[in-house]
Amino acid sequence: MRFTPAVPERAVTLTPLDEAGLARLLDAAVADSDPLEVMPPVDGPDGWTSRRREAFLAFHRKRTLDPATAVERTWVIDVDGVAAGAARLERHGDDVEAGIWLGRTRRGRGIGKRVMDLLLDAAKHSGAKRFVASTTTGNHGARGLLTGLGAAMSVNQDEVHAALSLLESG
Repeated sequence: MRFTPAVPERAVTLTPLDEAGLARLLDAAVADSDPLEVMPPVDGPDGWTSRRREAFLAFHRKRTLDPATAVERTWVIDVDGVAAGAARLERHGDDVEAGIWLGRTRRGRGIGKRVMDLLLDAAKHSGAKRFVASTTTGNHGARGLLTGLGAAMSVNQDEVHAALSLLESG
């Protein structure tokens, strides 16, 4: 088993998604992720087919870039200036839902923790009352990140839901 230690000196930034960022994000996804890790399923053969690449672009344009249909804020996760994944916040009433995906070779290096801290800060400034996220029981990395934030966790079959109050306790 190989252990890759966290590298604290790496610069982790969130770059707001735009068309140029979307192209970089697609390149990162194709190079380092399975399509089912980063987008809804698309019929057809496995892997990054041309149809799946187009669906990835259409998905992000609809959810983030098109003002008429946008429902979330999405950022490219840059590590030392290179696209490594995506982060998002989506408002649902008083809640703001967070989501992250990182390329497989970027996981386990402390990047997710830094991204969650940045998302939590953005969520606090959004006026939302709760920070929420969901994952699966098998996603130990995400569960560890959410537990580390102090989120309350609930499990329903294979789904794990996390919630963290953004209200100042006093």
